[in-house]
Amino acid sequence: MLREPVRRLIQRVGGSAVCLVLVLVAEAGPGWAAEAGDFGWPLRPKPSVEKRFDKPERNWLPGHRGVDLGATEGQLVFAAGDGVVMFAGVVADKPVVSIDHPGGLRTTYEPVQARVAVGDRVVRGTPIGTVVAGHEGCPVAACLHWGARRESGEHNRREYVDPLGLLHEVPIRLKPLEP
Repeated sequence: MLREPVRRLIQRVGGSAVCLVLVLVAEAGPGWAAEAGDFGWPLRPKPSVEKRFDKPERNWLPGHRGVDLGATEGQLVFAAGDGVVMFAGVVADKPVVSIDHPGGLRTTYEPVQARVAVGDRVVRGTPIGTVVAGHEGCPVAACLHWGARRESGEHNRREYVDPLGLLHEVPIRLKPLEP
């Protein structure tokens, strides 16, 4: 059943087929359509961003080398893109999964109880593990820390990048049919 504001919009634009399709997609809610691009969200449904990326001035200086995404304990974590699992284990008492992607990109996911092993090939959307509660500094019950870095050609240095920049989210905007 269409919501009343949606019904009024269809009447106002004369029931245009294009507009109707856009409205029905919007009416289906978030997560209905497949995401565009090579990378997608590692949690479903689309999570809240609890703490944003804060690139350190130098790799050894303070900063936040990823984003913290609101989650629930035991929630499935998905590979953000196609790649090969390079690490699935514990680092400093935290369970971590790392995936290498084409072009020298590596994504990391923590704290995640792995469902994959080193050497496994994954595609975007493959379940790689589950969120473990207890991520330090998380303002909600559980968070997934999602990080990304590129290997640069200059002296094989690592460059931390904002993983949200891997997503190609384009909002749908309805425009009038007549100027």
